[in-house]
Amino acid sequence: MRLRIFTEPQQGASYDTLLRVARATEELGFDAFFRSDHYLKMGDVTGEPGPTDAWITLAALARETGRIRLGTLMTAATFRHPGPLAISVAQVDQMSGGRVEFGIGTGWFDAEHTAYGIPFPSLKERFERLEEQLEIITGLWRTPAGRTYSFEGAHYRLADSPALPKPAQAGGPPVLIGGVGAKRTPRLAARFAHEYNVPFNRPDETRAAFERVRAACERADRTEPMVYSAAQVVCCGRNEAEIARRAAAIGREVPELRENGLAGTPQEIVDKIGRFAEFGTECVYLQVLDLSDLDHLELLAGEVMAKL
Repeated sequence: MRLRIFTEPQQGASYDTLLRVARATEELGFDAFFRSDHYLKMGDVTGEPGPTDAWITLAALARETGRIRLGTLMTAATFRHPGPLAISVAQVDQMSGGRVEFGIGTGWFDAEHTAYGIPFPSLKERFERLEEQLEIITGLWRTPAGRTYSFEGAHYRLADSPALPKPAQAGGPPVLIGGVGAKRTPRLAARFAHEYNVPFNRPDETRAAFERVRAACERADRTEPMVYSAAQVVCCGRNEAEIARRAAAIGREVPELRENGLAGTPQEIVDKIGRFAEFGTECVYLQVLDLSDLDHLELLAGEVMAKL
């Protein structure tokens, strides 16, 4: 079981804060540092000092770290055109020495689009655009050197692209697709994804989503293995007082966190991760919401990851 640290900087984090967390992630032995791709805070927080761009952040961290994987859960397909996005991700992959993983989704938070002047089409169109973006981005990365790439779709057109630069990883970074949609998401995951992720669902619901993707892979005659992962908010403490303090710091209640996330003592969290492992979960993204609490990461590394 691989454990990865997952952050939500739109809730309020400077680059310096993210750098401290990423360095702690590496030093403590976690597998990866991931961040969301959002431009607007959610809920009852100020969001100050304001949003940081996901791929600018990861480019900087690529030069400030040396081992951990780096990626997004999930880059919004509404935010960027596929050609420039393919260039950005390939460059960050080069800058990191081939440590990037590329999570991408439709985009869903309409308020952030309104706040920053980004078009927010219907869900149907967002899925159409996501599929074309996946086709284009992976096509650009996989085009042999010296060849060109063209694409004609309903939303994007590329003609004789040199398909440069190439990522450090042959064929491009692993693609992550997530969500619990019953039809379109499994089909896209089976076609394009190296990893399928279910965010913030209970074990039984996560298992059902995995089964839908496994069935889609069978229908597509897919032979490449799929990595199955889950994302869960985490709130760990050595005793009830410490658990309650950490829950209060992120504005959550302990019973709710125990029910819907990974909350409790280290052994409680190990046991619940074990429930996810029973049906094939290979990787868990620990959503850490209080980025000032590096002691939390130390506890997770020393008493959860060590037992797993």
